Amino acid sequence: MNFNTIFLKSFRVLLLPFAVIYGFVIIIRNWLYDKQYLKSATFNFPLICVGNIAVGGTGKSPMVEYLVHILKPHFNIGTLSRGYKRKTKGYSLANANTTALEIGDEPMQFHIKFPDVAVAVGEERIVAIPQMLHDRPDLQAIILDDAFQHRIVKAGFNIVLTEYSNLYTHDFFLPTGDLRDEWKSARRADVIIVTKCPRNLTQEKKYKAMRSLHPLPTQKIFFTTIEYGTPYHISNPQDEWILTPNDEVLLVCGIANPKPLKEYLVEHAHTYYQKDYGDHHIFSIDDLNEIKERFASIHAKQKIIITTEKDAVRLTKFTDELATLPLYVLPIKHAFLFDEGEQFNALVISYIRNFSQNTTNT
Repeated sequence: MNFNTIFLKSFRVLLLPFAVIYGFVIIIRNWLYDKQYLKSATFNFPLICVGNIAVGGTGKSPMVEYLVHILKPHFNIGTLSRGYKRKTKGYSLANANTTALEIGDEPMQFHIKFPDVAVAVGEERIVAIPQMLHDRPDLQAIILDDAFQHRIVKAGFNIVLTEYSNLYTHDFFLPTGDLRDEWKSARRADVIIVTKCPRNLTQEKKYKAMRSLHPLPTQKIFFTTIEYGTPYHISNPQDEWILTPNDEVLLVCGIANPKPLKEYLVEHAHTYYQKDYGDHHIFSIDDLNEIKERFASIHAKQKIIITTEKDAVRLTKFTDELATLPLYVLPIKHAFLFDEGEQFNALVISYIRNFSQNTTNT
């Protein structure tokens, strides 16, 4: 399990009775669905679900973006998210005037990157899916973001992510561990992706992880690593900054697991300082002023501010202040290891094509 401090680890162990109760509730709930005492709704439409078993940053948003990249040339697709920490309720389809406060930071990130893709949010996916299909009858598939544990809707193709350094089979239920679902639920997945792997992961360590995950014979397991792109200015994406060993960086970060990002900066910059915020933090003008003051206190000739794409969508509201601030956004994506990316792509594309053919034939 990933614990940040000895104190936090000890405290979470003390919460073991609550974790046992939580786990018991989850196991009973899953049993009720497995025995069909609780019903899952199915749709005669291709639904691809991206989710995880544990809380925290396993890379769901970059995986949704990866899927959009590979599917967009072939199909009209959309994404449907809950819209975590947005200031609105109910179903909403993004448009030209939509803000992150209305749909949440991650859906807003999808909307900015893929303006021609339908991006919707809705807490009740069983209601949001029909509404989305009504609004966009041209859609040929929908990607459900972070919906694996919400069994009220049954997707046709399930992708479960787990972090290499914290495999769900080595974890325990919240709040002692990070599991929000029992790890056996991963048996419902079609594909398991082990994310944030070392770039030089060996075949021996790959097979060790596979043995630990106990996949079913029908399940496919893939391994990905994080690949960072060239930082671009938050107000002018054409303005790029190539990091050098002479750069000093102020990292502004409000994500669940910033460890890989910090490791990247250690490798590519002279040094970095940090302004950490909670996951999905809503930035205020006071936060921005603090960032400016912290940046001004760095005495270096070559210095910039770097933030994540998810944080950037919550900062863009400060249009005037950002225009002259050297604030750059660091893009991130999944890179498949062992030359297995094309195999994964083919699986997803085939699912939609086969679904469409079967529907046509019937």
